Amino acid sequence: MLEDTIEYKIITQSQLDGLIQLHKRFMEGRLGGRRAVLKYYDLSSLSIRRASLRGAEFSGCIMRNMDLLGTDFQEATLYSCDLSESNLLDTSFVRADLRGSRIENANLEGADLANADMREGNLSTDGSYQPPRPVNFRGAKLVGVRLSGAMAGKADFTDALLTGADITDADFRGAKLDGADMSGVDVGGIQLAGASMKYAILTGVEMSDIKDRNIDMEGALTDESAGISILKSDTTLDEMLAEHAVWLSSAGKNGAQLNVGNMDLRAVRSLSHKKLTAIKAPNARFIGMDMKHMEIQSSSLDRADFRNCNLEGVDMRGSSLRYAIFNHSNMCGSNFAPLVLSSKSETKRFAPCNMEGAKFRYADLRGAIFKGVNLQNADFTNADLEGADFRGADITNVNFEGAILEDTKMDDVIGNETTTKGRAFSLDSLKKEEA
Repeated sequence: MLEDTIEYKIITQSQLDGLIQLHKRFMEGRLGGRRAVLKYYDLSSLSIRRASLRGAEFSGCIMRNMDLLGTDFQEATLYSCDLSESNLLDTSFVRADLRGSRIENANLEGADLANADMREGNLSTDGSYQPPRPVNFRGAKLVGVRLSGAMAGKADFTDALLTGADITDADFRGAKLDGADMSGVDVGGIQLAGASMKYAILTGVEMSDIKDRNIDMEGALTDESAGISILKSDTTLDEMLAEHAVWLSSAGKNGAQLNVGNMDLRAVRSLSHKKLTAIKAPNARFIGMDMKHMEIQSSSLDRADFRNCNLEGVDMRGSSLRYAIFNHSNMCGSNFAPLVLSSKSETKRFAPCNMEGAKFRYADLRGAIFKGVNLQNADFTNADLEGADFRGADITNVNFEGAILEDTKMDDVIGNETTTKGRAFSLDSLKKEEA
């Protein structure tokens, strides 16, 4: 890779602050000012908050994990930069040159990228040809972002959060939007020929505005394909829950087991602290719901969609969650351990969780419990697994690429064909060690 051959220059926070002040004087036409020009610098973990860097140059810089809140990069050159995991909240990139940049898993909520150039690009240090690479927004938070008129041909928005974004008149030809949440996005005048939108969330989107038909929309969730809304059911959810409670207390003799399979429950908004033991909800849509501290043990939840949900402290012990989707969800302290089943007449039995093929990309799983879980072929790409417990779990062919694995318990795991190319430490832990 090109990055491996570049010797990046290092700069301190105080030196960077000085350059910003000189750039400000330059923009104001004051004596002693100088345009900020940084090429092939490593600025990782430094801070530039609410500064004015209009027209500055940062070509080829590593800018990972930076705090750039509210900074003005209008018409700046950030060609082939790496801004991954940075705080870009309310940052302005209007008419900026972002060709070939990597902005994976960054927070760009409220940012302005109107008319930005986000086409393919790459840099070379020795004059040799370097194939152009697409701009990488994988997993980025782009909620409410202004992308109108942006040139983003072939850009990668896989699993990005684009809820409420304005992408009118943008050029997204050949872009990759697989799994992206585009709920309520304004797509008027957008060019999408050759784009891939597999399993994207497109509810609330005016589909007639997507005029190009050469688009791969396999599995995309639209208003038509979301399933039966819980609001259109003959009985209310509260009535269903009451019947389910009777069914549980009578060991199935009275009441009715809750079955919301293939239903869209998003209109309910919250199931926080609810007791939903032993429900049936295969293929159910829970996207964006508040489900913290919910009890949903021993349930059938295969292929259910929990993207962007608050599942903090949820108890799903003993449930079947094969191929369920948890991308971008908050799952801190969630429990997927085996459920202990016992009675006076029999010895203890354990009902393990089955999460084969489940997706946890960009999820927050700090302190989650996966003891004894079948996780074959699961995907934890870029998930935060700090302190998670995988003891005794089957992790055959699990993808941990880019995941934070600090203090993760992996004793007695099953499977040795696991992709574990991840960050085995965090920046915070390094800072503690150096202190």
